[in-house]
Amino acid sequence: LDGVNAMGVDEQRRLLEDRWPELLAPREGEKRGLPPLPNARKYPVVRTRFAPNPNAPLHLGNARPLILCHEYARAYGGDFILRFEDTSPSVKPPLPEVYDMIREDLEWLGTVPDEIYYQSDRLELYYDVARRVIELGKLYVCTCDPRAFKRLCRAGSSCPCRGLPPSDHLGRWEMMLDGTYGQGEAVARVKTDLSHPNPAVREWPALRIDEAPHPRTGTRYRVWPLYNWSCAVDDHHMKISHILRGKEHEVNTVRQRYLYGYLGWGYPEAIHMGRLSIRGAVFSKSKIRKGIESGLYKGWDDPRLYTLIALRKRGIQPEAIRRLMVETGVKPVNVTVSVVTLEAYNRAVIEPVANRYFFVTNPVKLAVIGVPRDYAPRIPLHPSYPERGHRSLEVKARDGRAMFLVDGRDMPLLKRGSVVRLMELFNVRVESVSERAVTSRFYSEAYTDARRLRAPLIHWLPYGVGVKASVVMPDGSVMRGVAEPGCRDLRPGAMIQFERFGFVRVDGVNERLLAFFANK
Repeated sequence: LDGVNAMGVDEQRRLLEDRWPELLAPREGEKRGLPPLPNARKYPVVRTRFAPNPNAPLHLGNARPLILCHEYARAYGGDFILRFEDTSPSVKPPLPEVYDMIREDLEWLGTVPDEIYYQSDRLELYYDVARRVIELGKLYVCTCDPRAFKRLCRAGSSCPCRGLPPSDHLGRWEMMLDGTYGQGEAVARVKTDLSHPNPAVREWPALRIDEAPHPRTGTRYRVWPLYNWSCAVDDHHMKISHILRGKEHEVNTVRQRYLYGYLGWGYPEAIHMGRLSIRGAVFSKSKIRKGIESGLYKGWDDPRLYTLIALRKRGIQPEAIRRLMVETGVKPVNVTVSVVTLEAYNRAVIEPVANRYFFVTNPVKLAVIGVPRDYAPRIPLHPSYPERGHRSLEVKARDGRAMFLVDGRDMPLLKRGSVVRLMELFNVRVESVSERAVTSRFYSEAYTDARRLRAPLIHWLPYGVGVKASVVMPDGSVMRGVAEPGCRDLRPGAMIQFERFGFVRVDGVNERLLAFFANK
């Protein structure tokens, strides 16, 4: 006990994750809430937004702000908004198919938005606000060499463009729009404090020329807002009350407050969270994309990835992800969780609904001699819910001999002279063992005998029956074998448990059952 008490909180959590992950999942009926939103009563309606860039599907890290924004909106009877931030045609080009993928992810997670917006539809609004701020003398069009501007800015000095009158900058603005300036020749900058201690805040760029075609608007526009401009304008016009985003955006909050101050707008409540990561998981969209292009990954739904589409394919349940994110909360520090924590939440969700079946991998023949009769054991589909019914596996004893398939991974248990119990059937004593076959003799029916002898329990199938099956594992490997005959009737998407193997999601059943491993 003293040793545990001497550990830090994070070290204690890691120990639980590694050895007893089930202790981290909330107990049945337990509900852990989120802290109240700051100044919620100040706003007529609580309005939150999730604003992804549709250049790649969502991953588990994105799920944190998404779920928390939705949870808070619903908790306060407010509105949850999905806003596609798709204003970077060349640097982060949006992909047409990803818009639909993100909407499907939100629906799957149970975070259906009340309103949906596309920033690529809102260019005229960003232009109107730009003209207004230019007229106020707080936005200017800079044509300086970027390297020269950077040196001046770091030194706290203004560039030659900054002091020109608003009328000149309005003319320059129109030249950005009409094509007089080419890409990289002019950028609109917000005036800030040139002596601000953080150089990244000084004179931040608001709009620039990008002539790459956009998948939704083509070449209709050539001047596009950068993140801080479009985000700040939209948060005001969409009446966002609370912004929940990563801690890395703290500097963007400082930048955007300048614009709000110039226009007399009230800035929303900003809550900055640390990053969430999973040990060993790749969240970088650019790295995943390169992996797909190189053939390392089969696609965005590769089981080795932690994209939401991959987790969905594996059988990770949306409720498990929601519970994990609510439990993680809105802490300002970075949070690293083990995959076993997510799996513990998932196990708690699917264990009550997953029916049980036998799946024999790398099958080995087991002959049992001295079998006194035929057997047809009625095995419950779920031990805790007998009302769901049973499955039956017929065992034929021909001349006192019955043939089975057992799991190749159980070969270390099948030692000559040892007694093992075939689950839900009877006990056998092993007489001989070869590389691919085992011969045994009927020992007894009573389970009490197995307990007395401490005989291991192994699963089985009658020889010659069943459906060929493949299970794709989280590392991309494939476990092949035979599943019991009742699996032919399973529907795609069904969550089941292969006993002594783990929980899987059925992907399809044709000549072969294909499933994806979810967790132990």
